[in-house]
Amino acid sequence: MEQIISKEELLELEQIKGETTGNSIKNTGEFVLKEEGKEGLRKLEETMEALGFPINYQKIKATDYYSSKLLAITFVVLKRLFQYGDDKFQSMGEFRAKVSIILKILMKYLVSLDKAAKEIPRMWRKFFTTGDAKVIELDKKQKKIILRIENYYFHPIQCRVMEGIFSTLVQMIIGNKVICRELKCVHQGDTCHEFLLEW
Repeated sequence: MEQIISKEELLELEQIKGETTGNSIKNTGEFVLKEEGKEGLRKLEETMEALGFPINYQKIKATDYYSSKLLAITFVVLKRLFQYGDDKFQSMGEFRAKVSIILKILMKYLVSLDKAAKEIPRMWRKFFTTGDAKVIELDKKQKKIILRIENYYFHPIQCRVMEGIFSTLVQMIIGNKVICRELKCVHQGDTCHEFLLEW
């Protein structure tokens, strides 16, 4: 199993703090099922069990909270097991935004970009127990948003997933295609994450 995740890397991943909703973990399993089929999901679960983190993705409860390290370890396993790259993880984020039960409920209240910008901090808390998210710039004339996330240290793969989630959420509000890219990242030495969304 060391070729998937070394003991040293696993120890580092286990230091990740906070919790995330089962919704995030469950949707990740659903994405693997869609992309890799039942056999792929079985391989993922077997690998996680061999690493000491047994999990049945289909039995995860969407509204319960689970250790964030479980999601981080899943991402690293997927990268190594199925050679997922940045594009695939962005696609995972897009998928998660579209199928998330919690997001579907929240989206009923996000009828405009202004409303969404105000609700971002509260929405973040619906999914994560660590970190703070806020819109620092909303320019409808220039057709851009800058979203900042502070006090959040996860795994670099999560940044790509976030790009997919954020672009899809804004697209659902405005009805136009949205491009999201990370401007700042704590994994690159910055003090926070910043994402630029343009349409």
